[in-house]
Amino acid sequence: MERYRHLNTYLKEKFGERTLKIPVDGGFTCPNRDGKVSVGGCAFCSERGSGEHLKNKSIPDQVREHLNSYRGERANKFIVYFQNFTNTYGEVESLKQKYDSSLIDEKIVGIDIATRPDCINEEVVNLLKKYKEKYYVSVELGLQTANENTAKLLNRGYKLQMFTKAVKLLNDAKIDVVIHIMLGLPNETKEDLINTINYLNTLNYQGIKIHSTYIVKGTVLEKWYKEGKYIPITLEDYLNQLTYVITHIKKDIVIHRITGDAPKDMLIAPKWNLHKKWVLNGLDKILKENNLYQGEALN
Repeated sequence: MERYRHLNTYLKEKFGERTLKIPVDGGFTCPNRDGKVSVGGCAFCSERGSGEHLKNKSIPDQVREHLNSYRGERANKFIVYFQNFTNTYGEVESLKQKYDSSLIDEKIVGIDIATRPDCINEEVVNLLKKYKEKYYVSVELGLQTANENTAKLLNRGYKLQMFTKAVKLLNDAKIDVVIHIMLGLPNETKEDLINTINYLNTLNYQGIKIHSTYIVKGTVLEKWYKEGKYIPITLEDYLNQLTYVITHIKKDIVIHRITGDAPKDMLIAPKWNLHKKWVLNGLDKILKENNLYQGEALN
């Protein structure tokens, strides 16, 4: 029996067989970069965004290349994942054109959209609802922390009540919500983590991505690190915080990831971030040795 709800298991149960994601760069920008909300983006985000590894090709070509590569042989069903920057930022017709252009193969069974809560509105939600007639639809929202002071420091660019409102809009449309949080953010304490998890437990959401805070080139976080204003989280502390998160979130929440993957050519620190197995195995060891399971602290 799994000690926490793995994404791979959930997708296999939902679609009857192994189902994988195709990451896509939709050519979007972000209101936190182009001046609408702010400039420069979040303190931890590079100019290449979260999809640093993605290639600058058309959306259909990215999907086609993925399906025609060795990765396309690893499964028969796929979910297109619009990953980089804010993938609901734009006119609805433009969004529709981009989403439609990715759905080019019968193997595609779903569409997953990463975005910001201030770029979720009724018009966008109504568009996404239409895809539900044929595809599984989910939306990923970057929360990072429930602490408004940390959010301001990071230049996140929106208030917590806006996040709550976006989740409610997606709930009303019965669209799955996946929430991103980050552990090891500047100035965050154990109390901040507890408050963030308590906030999550007030929401109706279906999945979570837990990211380690890592420093990449060209970010504000790199500047703080070099000035001695930020010390990255240790692997031991990360595992302890991760264990707290797993044991304090609801049992039905799907765990999409338990650490962020920094691109090797851009990572400054911490170096343990390059060793995903250390996190996976470390968490499994803690849970097994202490006989811990997801959500058990809520019992």
